[in-house]
Amino acid sequence: MEETIIKVENLYKEYKLGAIGWSTLKDGLKRKDKQEKVMAINDVSFSVNAGERVGIIGKNGAGKSTLLKLISQITVPTGGTIYLNGRVASMLEVGTGFHPDLTGRENVFLSGAILGMTKREIQTKIDDIIAFSECEKFIDTPVKKYSSGMYLKLAFAIASHLDSEIIIMDEVLAVGDVDFQKKCIEKMSAVSKDLKRTIFYVSHNLNTIRELCDRVIVLDKGKIIYDGETGGGINEYLKI
Repeated sequence: MEETIIKVENLYKEYKLGAIGWSTLKDGLKRKDKQEKVMAINDVSFSVNAGERVGIIGKNGAGKSTLLKLISQITVPTGGTIYLNGRVASMLEVGTGFHPDLTGRENVFLSGAILGMTKREIQTKIDDIIAFSECEKFIDTPVKKYSSGMYLKLAFAIASHLDSEIIIMDEVLAVGDVDFQKKCIEKMSAVSKDLKRTIFYVSHNLNTIRELCDRVIVLDKGKIIYDGETGGGINEYLKI
């Protein structure tokens, strides 16, 4: 029997558009009710089993990044529930969670601690993380001196090697050279298959979606319009 790792039920996320910083509180209260509301996520439900590699695709503004932020618990839903059966490693922006004044090595330990790992557990993996990141020469340099590509490589290496059951990525493979992108896809496929890691990946790069994902969810205006096989999802996306 497959193990459910993520379950989303009747999920909503509403945002209010309009300016803030009114001249007076009274003026602000008067205008608050007149603000335009946008439903970024509108009654979304789905479940994901351990080891699935799920691509989230859709046009700009479809709600893709909002959905990942909700699953990552970066923001809270307006309504509905999210059930997570495991720890989440989130890479929604390059270097998210890094402390700029700490070295690459120190940030590996910081990221592991945030995921609830002990120092001993991290030490058993750190050599593999550093080697995969291709940042050996700079690993004891503060990350504020890293290029965006180096940030990406180290962030990806950490997320793919530490013990998190759910890995969330938003266009993270768009940064970096082609060889490293290929290595990342191969690594994600391996950890999904061998370690039953669940992967959520948002991208406009349909080639990486085809290579990495065995399932696609297509969003349009905050709603799911397709959930199934990757090829069919890409075809549905191209029709929008």
